[in-house]
Amino acid sequence: MAGIALVAALALTFALTAPHRAMAADEEPAMATSDTDAYNDSGENDPLEPMNRYFFELNKFFDTILLKPVATWYDGVVPEPGRNGIRNFLDNLRSPVILANDLLQGEWDRAGTTASRFGINTTVGLLGLFDPAADWGMPQHSEDFGQTLGTYDVAEGPYLFLPVLGPAPPRDLTGFVVDQFFDPLTYIYWDDSSDVPLIRFAVNGIDQRARSLDTLDQIERTSVDHYATVRNLYRQIRKNEIANGKRDFDDLPDIDNLNFDTNETDSPSASF
Repeated sequence: MAGIALVAALALTFALTAPHRAMAADEEPAMATSDTDAYNDSGENDPLEPMNRYFFELNKFFDTILLKPVATWYDGVVPEPGRNGIRNFLDNLRSPVILANDLLQGEWDRAGTTASRFGINTTVGLLGLFDPAADWGMPQHSEDFGQTLGTYDVAEGPYLFLPVLGPAPPRDLTGFVVDQFFDPLTYIYWDDSSDVPLIRFAVNGIDQRARSLDTLDQIERTSVDHYATVRNLYRQIRKNEIANGKRDFDDLPDIDNLNFDTNETDSPSASF
């Protein structure tokens, strides 16, 4: 039991370099190539930065010696159809949590999609190992209570980076705790062995890390300040998730004073 708990705990050290969720290998992260690009607010709302950096390096150490090697082995040994089946199964298990947050956000269409996906994939998809719902025009999406709080304009709070969990500012840490009460597995195993939830926790972390091997390596290679880059990416991704991918056109840079006459010395330059 203690061994499983240790593996489960270390499994989520993928959050040390990934923002809230690990990015798929085919996603293009917003790379930071300078300290300014890494985070434009120069650490604004990060009053615990020295402690956060310590825990960041600690998680990075455990990722280097344990999680990344395990994830690399998993990626090399388990064939892609098997990995996809595991991912589909884990996503399907999370459907009740997603559905609860869809409803709390008043996203009725998305809630209907989540409920339909769960029914179709649990039956036709053989307990979620396959994802026929996506082929039928119902793509998977993710929601959590941290996002729900964000839709009601609850502030993120001071940035916090924790061992194992990674980025966990107060709003998202609260969301993580509340989501456990939306998860049926919490109640199924309330008085019994917690091996099943812990194994799910571990396998999810390993699978997410395996899907992000190249992306996370690229982020680290191209970052002047790895910690600040992760902080920036985490905030960007969470903002996008809360908005469900919708662009807030009131939150764009002020371009009134930009000069597009390339013959003038103060004009912005662009490279392609």
